[in-house]
Amino acid sequence: MSAVTWFALATGLIACLGPAFPASAGAIRGVVQFTGAGGEPKKLPVTIDQYVCGKDKDVEDLQVNAQRGVRNAVVWLQNPPPGARGEAPPAKVEMDQNGCVFVPHVVIVPAGGTVEFLNSDRLLHNLHSVGKENPPFNRTQPRGRAIPVTFGKPEIIRVDCDLHSWMRAWVVVADHPFYALSNEAGEFVLAGVPPGTYTLSIWQEALGTSSREVTVGAEDTRVTVEFKARR
Repeated sequence: MSAVTWFALATGLIACLGPAFPASAGAIRGVVQFTGAGGEPKKLPVTIDQYVCGKDKDVEDLQVNAQRGVRNAVVWLQNPPPGARGEAPPAKVEMDQNGCVFVPHVVIVPAGGTVEFLNSDRLLHNLHSVGKENPPFNRTQPRGRAIPVTFGKPEIIRVDCDLHSWMRAWVVVADHPFYALSNEAGEFVLAGVPPGTYTLSIWQEALGTSSREVTVGAEDTRVTVEFKARR
């Protein structure tokens, strides 16, 4: 094959594949911050199964770092751009019951996606969901048993272990690709967003839901979302 022929084939292939995002797509880069009083790390005493669980556990419903960044806030576009692909969450994720906590505490899956629940502890746990749009479940889970659950409709679902009252997690079922989860510094990124004006929604289990308008241009847009404690 000649160099010219090879180049023509390669060029055609690239044209067919197209870019992962529109040429003018940018990103929304932001940080979720807690501006209210409190937010300091707290411990919960453990009164059962201490041989595995330990004597206390970190309170996970509000985790704030030294710079007041909020971990595990869910951020999404309320009015996503039609046809844009973004960075869709993986169709299958794992959530482990390990050390008598759910790891990770929050996961995001697309509608139709699956969470594979694991139990790495040498004791019995259970999985109890209280979703409204998706069928509820309440299943015992011995060590080593994987329980896959598929979530068909968008919503934010709480999952508890009834045997250990402090154990709680959240499954966020996304109806489009533009969802993100803030890291330990409160930072998040929504990539591949075409230029336009959008409503940004933010949810955090202890702080509730907030929204704000953002305008995306050809370059990255930076935002700071501030939360105060709910009354």
